[in-house]
This record gives sequence, structure tokens and C-alpha cells, in this order.
Amino acid sequence: MSKILVIADHAGGQLRKGTLGVITLARQIAARTAGTVEVAVVGHNVGSVAQAVAAYGAAKVYVVDSPELEKYTAQGHALAVAEVARKAGATVVAACASTFGKDCMPRVAVKLEAGMASEVVGLGTGAGITYVRPMWAGNVLGEVEIATPVHVLTVRTAEFDAAAPAGAPSPIEAAATTVTAAALKQRMLEFRPTVSARPALTEARVVVAGGRGLKSKESFQIVYELADTLGAAVGATRAAVDAEFIENDYQIGQTGKIVAPDLYIGAGISGAIQHLAGMKNAKVIVAVNKDEEAPIFTVADYGLVADLFKVLPELTGKLKARKG
Repeated sequence: MSKILVIADHAGGQLRKGTLGVITLARQIAARTAGTVEVAVVGHNVGSVAQAVAAYGAAKVYVVDSPELEKYTAQGHALAVAEVARKAGATVVAACASTFGKDCMPRVAVKLEAGMASEVVGLGTGAGITYVRPMWAGNVLGEVEIATPVHVLTVRTAEFDAAAPAGAPSPIEAAATTVTAAALKQRMLEFRPTVSARPALTEARVVVAGGRGLKSKESFQIVYELADTLGAAVGATRAAVDAEFIENDYQIGQTGKIVAPDLYIGAGISGAIQHLAGMKNAKVIVAVNKDEEAPIFTVADYGLVADLFKVLPELTGKLKARKG
């Protein structure tokens, strides 16, 4: 019998949507192994997060609370996660393949002497538990078998439907931690979050993204204007980020953020495989590119071979007129 422990991803007292995708995978593992799903919330003053995740049918929700966990540090959070995993007797410890998960979970795996699979997109079809993950820059999917007693996972949550609320609220239990100021060799001096009125990129229903075809940082303004008209998040390709058209926070792709919005509009994006890996699960994909051979058209639901510098402002204008 397995016990799957989901590490909740949260910010500003709010549960991040990606956690619900991890819960979906955890339920799948539990169904195969006659196991149970539990959740851990690590941080400080995170009662609201615990209450939110308790609605999703976990057998138990652990709260690991310490002032030293208010701001993320790799040392402190990895220790706290490892401690609660041991307390829970977890055989699988899973978190979103977010900035937090990618940085913290490998350290957790070391502390638990556990094998790890990153960017998990599904389970294998065999009798045992194997994990499917992209390899070779997303060109192939491979199955990974973990031989250690404990498995540590990061999960590409865009590949999973968000878990639905289930049954009565889960019981919430405090879990002690040895994380103290004296025990830590690092501390967060300052945290400067990206300030934006737009929705978070990984949670937005609509994303407008730009590529190297925008040609300059100044030209990205037409992407911002369309996004703001639609109430959308803004994204970009690695090429656009490398060209310093836009900050790294907005990068979508294999080495950036994975998105799965209801609508994705890509302008001036050729469609490198690394970028497609980050947005291919969007429900509707619209591509605007003057190169009719651009690979992005192979995944687009709607493709427009046209000059983005004409199309985007025209589209923005018509949407504004329609809004009145």
C-alpha cells in the first residue's frame, strides 16, 4: 500500500492551481496501488492554504509552520518537506514542476535517499508504477522506473486535469519542524515579486505570446496591448528572452514555464520544439506568422500567414470597439 504526499504550491496565501494537477496524478497512483493521498502545506501563516486544499479529499493535510519558512530558501524548505515526508511515511512525494518544485525537490530526494523523476506527464502502462517524462528536449517520451523505496516527483501539471473537490474537508494536522534561524545557513534578505495587473502566466485562461519576430523590446508593446484587451497573461519564447525583448519570467517552453490556457495566441513565433513543449496543451492555439512554413502552424488550430505588426493592432482595435 502506497502513501502519496503532495506538496502544495502556494503564494500570497493562495493555493496555486498546479497543485490540483499533482493531486490528480496522486489519485491515479493511489488507485493503482490501493494507496492514500495526503497533502503537506509548508510555510508560515498558511492556514488559508490548508483550508483550501482540504476540500480535495486528501486523507490528511499536514501544516508545517515556521517563521523561517515564510520566504523560500532551498535549505529550509527542503528540510521541512523531508521531515513531513518521513512523518507521513510517504512512499511517493510529489510537487509541481514549478520554480519551487524544480529547486526544492531534488534536494528533498537527496535527504530521503530517494530516486527522482522530473517533469512527469503520466504513468506507464505496465503492471508496476513507472513514470512517463519527456526526454531529448521533448522529442521523445520515456518511462522511468524508480528502484528506491521512496519516489520523489515533479509533475508537469498542465498535462493533468485539475482535481475536483471531493467529500468532506480533510482533517488538518500540525507537523513539527526543526527549521530554525540558528539551523539555517542561508536566509532571504529581500524578495522582489514581479508586479503586474495581468493574471499569472501558468494560471491564465488566455495567453498572448511573442517571439523573435517582434524584432525589438519596443515592439512587444503590441503584445501587451492585445493581452490587456483580452485580460490575458503575456508570454514569450526563449529567443525573445535571449534577445532581451522581455524578462525571463515570461518564458514559455521546455526551460521556461508550461502553460495550458483555454486560448493561446502566438505572434512572431516560429515554433521551436522546446517552445511547443510548453504550450501544446492549450485548448485553442492561434498562430500569426508571415512564414507559412513555420512549425507552429502544425499545432495551431487557427493559423494566419500575415504581418503581425498589422494584424495585432487591428485585432486589438476591433476588440476594443466591440467592448465599447
